[in-house]
Amino acid sequence: MAAKLIKTEAEYDAALKRMDALFDAKPGSPSFDEAELLMALISIYEEEHHKIEAPDPIEALKFRMEQMNMTRADLTKYLGGRGRVSEILNKKRKLSLAMRQKLHKELGIPAESLLS
Repeated sequence: MAAKLIKTEAEYDAALKRMDALFDAKPGSPSFDEAELLMALISIYEEEHHKIEAPDPIEALKFRMEQMNMTRADLTKYLGGRGRVSEILNKKRKLSLAMRQKLHKELGIPAESLLS
């Protein structure tokens, strides 16, 4: 494989197809080296053309609640009373910095999701 930056969607698709073929390459082999290089090139292209934005903080919180089988009542120890939890989940009140920090620390929600 000749190493070059991926510049078009067609080149990107071809690189993904080649990556599939190299998926089971053994470490230390030429195929593995090619896969590592190809992965770097794919990452560069995706960062520029297929960037995934961080989710809305409230959507990230709702997702974590679902993952942990939490109810709104469970959030009171992190956000305050039931009224405040309701306002936050309905996007009528913003999360304070202290709330964001607590949700990150206690529930493991990525900081970048809470800060967007």
